[in-house]
Amino acid sequence: MLDHRLQTYNVYYDWKDVSPIGRGHTTGLSLNNDRLYKLTYSTEVFLDRGKGNLQDSVGYRISSNVDVVLLWRSPDGDDNQLIQITMKDVNVENVNQQRGEKSIFKGKKSSQIIRKENLEAMQRPVLLHLIHGKIKEFYSYQNEPAAIENLKRGLASLFQMQLSSGTTNEADISGDCKVTYQAHQDKVTKIKALDSCKIERAGFTTPHQVLGVTSKATSVTTYKIEDSFVVAVLSEEIHALRLNFLQSIAGKIVSRQKLELKTTEASLGLKPGKQVAAIIKAVDSKYTAIPIVGQVFQSKCKGCPSLSEHWQSIRKHLQPDNLSKAEAVRSFLAFIKHLRMAKKEEILQILKAENKEVLPQLVDAVTSAQTPDSLDAILDFLDFKSAESVILQERFLYACAFASHPDEELLRALISKFKGSFGSNDIRESVMIIIGALVRKLCQNEGCKLKGVVEAKKLILAGLEKAGKKEDIMMYLLALKNARLPEGIPLLLKYTETGEGPISHLAATALQRYDVPFITDDVKKTMNRIYHQNRKIHEKTVRTTAAAIILKNNPSYMEVKNILLSIGELPKEMNKYMLSIVQDILRFEMPASKMVRQVLKEMVAHNYDRFSKSGSSSAYTGYVERTSHSASTYSLDILYSGSGILRRSNLNIFQYIEKTPLHGIQVVIEAQGLEALIAATPDEGEENLDSYAGLSALLFDVQLRPVTFFNGYSDLMSKMLSASSDPMSVVKGLLLLIDHSQELQLQSGLKANMDVQGGLAIDITGAMEFSLWYRESKTRVKNRVSVLITGDITVDSSFVKAGLEIGAETEAGLEFISTVQFSQYPFLVCLQMDKEDVPYRQFETKYERLSTGRGYVSRKRKESLIGGCEFPLHQENSDMCKVVFAPQPESSSSGWF
Repeated sequence: MLDHRLQTYNVYYDWKDVSPIGRGHTTGLSLNNDRLYKLTYSTEVFLDRGKGNLQDSVGYRISSNVDVVLLWRSPDGDDNQLIQITMKDVNVENVNQQRGEKSIFKGKKSSQIIRKENLEAMQRPVLLHLIHGKIKEFYSYQNEPAAIENLKRGLASLFQMQLSSGTTNEADISGDCKVTYQAHQDKVTKIKALDSCKIERAGFTTPHQVLGVTSKATSVTTYKIEDSFVVAVLSEEIHALRLNFLQSIAGKIVSRQKLELKTTEASLGLKPGKQVAAIIKAVDSKYTAIPIVGQVFQSKCKGCPSLSEHWQSIRKHLQPDNLSKAEAVRSFLAFIKHLRMAKKEEILQILKAENKEVLPQLVDAVTSAQTPDSLDAILDFLDFKSAESVILQERFLYACAFASHPDEELLRALISKFKGSFGSNDIRESVMIIIGALVRKLCQNEGCKLKGVVEAKKLILAGLEKAGKKEDIMMYLLALKNARLPEGIPLLLKYTETGEGPISHLAATALQRYDVPFITDDVKKTMNRIYHQNRKIHEKTVRTTAAAIILKNNPSYMEVKNILLSIGELPKEMNKYMLSIVQDILRFEMPASKMVRQVLKEMVAHNYDRFSKSGSSSAYTGYVERTSHSASTYSLDILYSGSGILRRSNLNIFQYIEKTPLHGIQVVIEAQGLEALIAATPDEGEENLDSYAGLSALLFDVQLRPVTFFNGYSDLMSKMLSASSDPMSVVKGLLLLIDHSQELQLQSGLKANMDVQGGLAIDITGAMEFSLWYRESKTRVKNRVSVLITGDITVDSSFVKAGLEIGAETEAGLEFISTVQFSQYPFLVCLQMDKEDVPYRQFETKYERLSTGRGYVSRKRKESLIGGCEFPLHQENSDMCKVVFAPQPESSSSGWF
């Protein structure tokens, strides 16, 4: 019997008249010299959602008879063998026998399913040269279809094994893999470490744990032995995948192989000779050595639309009025898949022909495709020297910022653009800010030493160090806030402690984003000096941010005590704000809560005078949703000036998978220098601030360029007199957030793909209204999103394909409104955060399809309505938002197509 390297399956061989295992002259399987072995072989594949129910699965089985004969054995040793393997009587059928009349194979001959030329190629014999049970060479005919050769490779790979226990590396159809053998009296088990296999296959993933997937692969092959003979071989390979934060997006591939001996006959005997090359030439001179590792193939798509035809069929869903619907995201994700197979010229043609209403959505899709052709096309199309296409340039940059798997070329392209000229200074700033975001993503993916990343780091740090204009300093600080470079911390400390106004505050918020290991004792010493104003007077926004950094990063006993002792000595509203921060830490059991409780045992820190300070500033953290493995939290802190005017509101939403956070949304509204409007006295350190109000947003861990409501007294009066309260767009567009693609070479020879995509259409707007007549100010932040997540798992043989598509979609809205009436003190404050009713839809599609077009499909759909609610924003009203699910009847259908 012959031996072949195996990668990922459990296989059993059931053969009689095989050389005794116990003899020491072989290290692998060995065939008798004068016997022709008649075997049956089958490989089958199942796809399901991991529930293990055969009735719910789709897939197919390929079976055949197999003849195996030993052609040559080296006269110098029994372990050097040449074996011929021939498949005969090939058949294809369902694995789910309950398909019955709906079977796509019913009434079809093998030649009709596989096609005559493929069937002939499949039944042409292959040769295996084995030395010590390992594959030395694999011989077949040139120019055979790659998919058919892979099926023969999958069968041949079952013949590679060793009879002793141990760990080694073997090359087979799955690549060069680490395998472990466990030899027992009645069996030999081979376990293949699939994650160790070296094979070139396309694929990428979203590296962030919250937005990423968890996959697991196993492969076990068992050779069963009776009376010192190998009598059965079974192989099973399993690939499972699930989305981390939405575990209903899950699927599994189970691939099995089985080889059994039925009988033996007399063979023609061995061919004489000392060299295997001469033997192969004598058998058939057309044989050629080809790699045993599986080869890539693509099934031809019959009747598939061109890129232009596909775009025309979906563009109506991407009209601006339709972006709030999940269908817009579905069209966006589908078009990205098509774009990834398109050439630059095709993409450019569509870009140049589109109108201005749909063009921004097209730019989102082209940029999100993240291929060399799509990048070249969009860079050729956009003119950064023009001020007329600012919206398109901004949409391109945002899509770059949220790129699921950015590469060095994208970063280099932005660096090159930054060194050129711009028609809009806002776009120049955005380019630098997005460069910082790309540096962060590439470093997270072990790309910190890439030349482009090194150049970008120098550009940010040198630019910040040399910047003279306020606008340039702010730009580089925002870039560093995204990049979070450890070497940038000294510069941030400098600007936090010595900078003025918004610069100091921005530098502090950049430090706030660093992970705990980077907030050293030196950093905390600086934050303590700022909070306690040991060297100079600082604004309230800077001081409170410094306190937040201290309390978030393992504060010491004395640090907590000094902060608590400061309450009562601060400006009135800051007293209330810091008190609310401490109470929120205790109530929500944040990491610092244990230390705070220790300090509060001291009466000097914990007394009525300190904890009874009045004011309207507040801080509150709560849960949006919580499960055993994940949680979603929201927090809102609001700081007012002593005159009752909003100083800062900070809304945050985090998603956690176990202990890994994703900063989903942050919307900060800041205002300053407005006291003169109501003849009020500014707080200490804020006497000379210019009138200003603006909004800053962070989305999925990426800081965006802030927007300004007004800047300066004249601009303020102009907007007040215009009486316009129209919201200002913070970010709007289609984003690709989840992007996982994995091509698998199954040991059976079949090709599998596991893809997960998640996208959303988002529209965040903010507005600030100020009325002197009613002595009232109002801020409003509105967030509308449509989300679609899909999982697509397929197994393809080139002549039959099985697939499983699963998904979930929703449309949601969240609105935060803050209203302050400052006609008297204490002023009246109304805070609202409302979530609208949310429709939630899940769907599942399973199919089997022949290359001729005949197919079976089964669809299921389930809908529910998640009731809207109002979230508590005060500690006095801390009942969790009650979410009500209203399930709808499940619908399903199945049939031919």
